[in-house]
Amino acid sequence: MAGEGNFIDFIKIYCQSGKGGAGSVHFRREKYIPKGGPDGGDGGRGGHVIVKGNKNLWTLLHLRYTKVVKAEDGQAGVGKLMTGAQGKDAIIEVPLGTVIKNADTGQIIYEINEDAQEFILLHGGRGGKGNNFFKSSTRQAPKFAQPGEDNEAGIFIFELKLLADVGLVGFPNAGKSTLLSVISAAKPQIADYPFTTLVPQLGVVPYRDFRSFTIADIPGIIEGASEGKGLGLRFLRHIERNSVLLFMIPITSPDPHREYQTLLNELEKYNPVLLLKKRIIAITKVDTVDENELLEAKQKFADLSPIFISSITGYGIQELKDKLWTTLNSE
Repeated sequence: MAGEGNFIDFIKIYCQSGKGGAGSVHFRREKYIPKGGPDGGDGGRGGHVIVKGNKNLWTLLHLRYTKVVKAEDGQAGVGKLMTGAQGKDAIIEVPLGTVIKNADTGQIIYEINEDAQEFILLHGGRGGKGNNFFKSSTRQAPKFAQPGEDNEAGIFIFELKLLADVGLVGFPNAGKSTLLSVISAAKPQIADYPFTTLVPQLGVVPYRDFRSFTIADIPGIIEGASEGKGLGLRFLRHIERNSVLLFMIPITSPDPHREYQTLLNELEKYNPVLLLKKRIIAITKVDTVDENELLEAKQKFADLSPIFISSITGYGIQELKDKLWTTLNSE
C-alpha cells in the first residue's frame, strides 16, 4: 500500500440528493382542437446518492478533497404528457470494508463488504404529478399540478475497516512488518524503531495449491492505545474485521507473558468482542538466540502453545502458514 499520506481511512462528506421535478399544468392546444384536455406530464425523479463497493480501492484517498456530493434535480414535466428527465444519480465508490455513519448521531447506517454492492444513501425526491393525473369525470380541466418532492441531505462519515483474514497484533518492533514482507508480496517500510508502520499494510499470502489468504499489519499497539495514546483508536478499528488474530511477541521480550496480557487488555478495553476471535501466538526473532536459549524458551512458553518463528531465516514460517490456514478454515 502507499505511504502514510496516501492511506486515508476517515472522511466526512455533506451529501444531497436531487429534488423531484414539478408536474406540468398544460392543456392540449392544436389547430383543430382549440379546447383539448389536460396533457401536463409528470416531473422527473431527483437523483439518488448511491454508495458502491469497488474491490480495486484500498483506501478513501480518492475522496480526500470531496467535501460535498450532490445529485441532480429532476426536470419539470411538459405538455403532451411528457415526463421530465430524471436527475442524474451521484455515485460514491468506496473500498470494501467501508462503514457509513450519520455524522450527527454516530449511528451506523450501512456497511459495504462486496464488490459492486450498492446502497441508496439518500433518495431523490419523487417527481410531481402533472395536471393530466388529476382529471376526472367531475374535474375535466384541472389547473394545478403537484410540485416535486424535496430532496434529502445530511453529513456522513465514511470509515474504512480493513477486510483481512488475519490481523497482526503486537507492540512496535515485534517483527510484524518483516513477517508480512516475507510471507506476502507486500513491501512495508521496515526499521528497528517504534512506529515504523504508520499505516495498515495489507498482503496476500500464497498458500499450497494456489490458495491464499489476506493478512494485515496493524500499527503497533502500546499500553494505553485504547484510550487514544500512541497511534490509538484510529488503527485498532482495523482489527475488528479480522477472523484470526496473530499475536507476535519477540523472544527477546523481558516478559512475554506480561506482554501478551497487555495486548489482550488493550483489545478488551477497546472492544471485548475482539477477545472472542481465534488467536495464534508467534514468538518471533528466534534467530537472535542460540539453540539452548530457544529450548529454554519453548519450555517457558509451553502454556501459550506458540509457534516459534524467524522471518530472517525462515524458521517456523511454513508451520505458521499451515496453522493460520487450518485455523481460518476450521468451523
